[in-house]
Amino acid sequence: MLVADEITVKIVRSWDEEEIAALYKAGGWWKEEYKTEDLPRLILGSFAFAVATDSKTGRTVGMGRVIADGVSDGYIQDLVVLPEYRKSGIGTQIVASLVSRCLQSGITWIALIAEPDTEKFYGPLGFRPMEGHVPLIFWGES
Repeated sequence: MLVADEITVKIVRSWDEEEIAALYKAGGWWKEEYKTEDLPRLILGSFAFAVATDSKTGRTVGMGRVIADGVSDGYIQDLVVLPEYRKSGIGTQIVASLVSRCLQSGITWIALIAEPDTEKFYGPLGFRPMEGHVPLIFWGES
């Protein structure tokens, strides 16, 4: 069984591209046309990028990031933990690190778009549905 103190979560400005690509793949978010060489720019362009590592193995086991204006609003996205490490508190540690980084910078409007059936995970972390709001995505002009 995984022990919480075996996991280290830190905010980084760079990380191994292959390890980050493996996490995106584990989350089902990697597209064939994506390039690992673009990942350093993605990490650097994030307001905060958190990685979780297993201190026993050195393996990168989770990540999450915040995109933000640096003043008032931030969005958490790309939260993923490798399947074999899920249900052990790592996702909670990552979100807590990202929220803390935002609050330290004065960012108090922190939002995310959750996948279906993940409200039970995010609720205890302080997130609630935004009643009367609908997330939208640009699909091109009609």
